[in-house]
Amino acid sequence: MVHAKLAPQVLEVLKDKIQLIKSGEGAIYLVGPIKLPVNLYGETVIFQWYCWLNQCQVTDNYQEIIDQLASANLAEYQQSSVLVYGDFENADDALIRMHSICHTGDIFGSKRCDCGYQLKQSMQNIVDHGTGALFYLANHEGRGIGLFSKAMAYVLQENGYDTVEANESLGFVDDARNYEDAIRVLKKLRTKPVKLMTNNPRKLEAMRNAGLPITEREPLWGDKSEFNEKYLQTKIQRSGHLGEEGNHND
Repeated sequence: MVHAKLAPQVLEVLKDKIQLIKSGEGAIYLVGPIKLPVNLYGETVIFQWYCWLNQCQVTDNYQEIIDQLASANLAEYQQSSVLVYGDFENADDALIRMHSICHTGDIFGSKRCDCGYQLKQSMQNIVDHGTGALFYLANHEGRGIGLFSKAMAYVLQENGYDTVEANESLGFVDDARNYEDAIRVLKKLRTKPVKLMTNNPRKLEAMRNAGLPITEREPLWGDKSEFNEKYLQTKIQRSGHLGEEGNHND
């Protein structure tokens, strides 16, 4: 693929919308903010949207970055992003959600899990709170095993395996997700303490180990049904998620 040299005026626009965040093995390029009107339960809510890409090269020459991207088919891969609401940088109190992509739940509305509910409800909670951010983590499908492996795990679940047993039977750990890039982006967007929406103590641990000040945890349970009852119980009993009352035995 041949990519033409960008016109100076194009580079001038882009340079104010691209931030470089150095990481241990290269750099994260963060594009945004971009105004994003979102239909949230029938109401139009204005968020600010960012997307990021992890690259080995560290440079502030945006022509070089774009040339590299032009030689790769990025549509074959998924990039993570974040929706920001309100004065996220400066507000004293902000609510965040680290949401792992769920192709079946988020897009198709699958009732086998609670992910689609958690996605929309966390956005609503952030709006109701006044400010916050929803991190949408694209490399977290199936707790980090990918969509195809998740489909195979579903086959096993239809034959009596629970979520953890299915993942482990395919040679994976129960939870392979990594939050390092999302944490770097969060630190770029905000330095003040945050409240974390999660039922997963591993997320809390990852945030705190990275030196992020967490004021408290807000649970996010709902949309229980006959289709996901076993899945939700496995989260608590096998994966250590905190129940609605904040304990492991609910």
